[in-house]
Amino acid sequence: MKLSKSKFSSAGRRGNHGGVTERASVLVIVMLIAFGLISIALYFAHSMTFELRASDNRASGLVTEQAIEGAARYVSYMLATYATNGVMPTNNSEFVCAAVPIGDAHFWLIGRDPSGTPSSDPSFGLIDEGSKLNLNTVNTNVLSYLPNMTLDFADAIVDWRNSNSTMSLDYASLGYAAKEAPFETVDELRLVYGANMDLLVGNDLNQNGVMDANEQNVDSSSQWNPGLFEYVTVYTREPNFHSDGTLLTNVNSASDQDLQTLFQNAGVSNPSSLAASLYENIHPPTSSRPNSCAGLMDFCVRCKNAGMSSADFAKITSNIATSTNAYIYGRVNVNTASATVLEALFMGLNVDQQTALGAAQSLVTYRGQNPNNLASIAWVVDALGNSSPVIQALQRGDYITTRSFQFTADIAAIGPYGRGYRRVKFIFDTSNGTPKIIYRQDLTRLGWALGEKVRETWVTQRSNG
Repeated sequence: MKLSKSKFSSAGRRGNHGGVTERASVLVIVMLIAFGLISIALYFAHSMTFELRASDNRASGLVTEQAIEGAARYVSYMLATYATNGVMPTNNSEFVCAAVPIGDAHFWLIGRDPSGTPSSDPSFGLIDEGSKLNLNTVNTNVLSYLPNMTLDFADAIVDWRNSNSTMSLDYASLGYAAKEAPFETVDELRLVYGANMDLLVGNDLNQNGVMDANEQNVDSSSQWNPGLFEYVTVYTREPNFHSDGTLLTNVNSASDQDLQTLFQNAGVSNPSSLAASLYENIHPPTSSRPNSCAGLMDFCVRCKNAGMSSADFAKITSNIATSTNAYIYGRVNVNTASATVLEALFMGLNVDQQTALGAAQSLVTYRGQNPNNLASIAWVVDALGNSSPVIQALQRGDYITTRSFQFTADIAAIGPYGRGYRRVKFIFDTSNGTPKIIYRQDLTRLGWALGEKVRETWVTQRSNG
């Protein structure tokens, strides 16, 4: 049978067209599979890149965590070496507090500027807990003069720690009762009725002592406005004994001979006449009741009135006490306290605001100009004068000191290439002779606290390098 040419050609064209279509379909399928495989490969490569970065960050985090542990040991050693007899160690060539290398990491100790000068970058060093007011010993009057403090909240603080609460505060609505016992940490202030973060931290959101770029007042002003956490503590405790356990000389109960021996051993000029004069002042022969010293300032003024120089008083200050208690709680260290704390203390002792402010500023200025004359509280008398209302108020109790035994090490660390930022606050107590960590708090959640200079030097440049 003969096929026509036209039919054959038509069938051929249909066959060729079908083959092309099939080949095109196969090509599309292959391309889709290829694209799918490439997409999966890219997805896993992308995932592995993120996993690599995450692993690197975790490794950097572990490095900085170990760096912080090493930094805590470093601080403990330095306190044992340089914080003897209540001395405040400072940032110097022997005790380095900034960018200290430890393995592949570096750490900083976030401190406070002793002059109180506002800055956009933090100071580095230890923070003296003695520079603050003790929540367990300070009265409502003193607390009420701190910045942004209200009298109601000051009353609530004292009520919280009192064993016999006298205020009717609605703690039931908060789900707990008033503690009616001493504060154990400063963070307990969060539980006191009426507390809020504006009152406790102000605009210092990361609690590093300076105003960072992201911290601003409600009124958009650029003035640093720290909260109550900046000015209070619960840890100030000063021992009434030497590091070997022997007791200090209680000047109120010491005999004439005891005072003379104390003065002679310390190298004080005219020890016999000074001892006799002071003993007679404390134990008047015409009275059956002793004229006891209320505190160190009271004894200091009596010594100076008897003719003792400030230099000689400094020789005996670490060997004397005015009570038989094993420890004295709540003294403020005038060598390190801010003008704000000093002003609140003075006003709380019923000194008028203008006099208190002037005295606080005078003391801060004096200690900045005379850093080598601060060995005892006698310098406060030299700076203000015996007749100052502040000196007279300080004589009525045992309020100030120049020694400290509790220090905060606010340690921040970064790992290789500026990664793995961590921050932990430690509080060390040296009042028993050996540095001991009594409080630890992770502050990493508060964010970057080392300032822009450190960020630019140690994070941005190294990440790009």
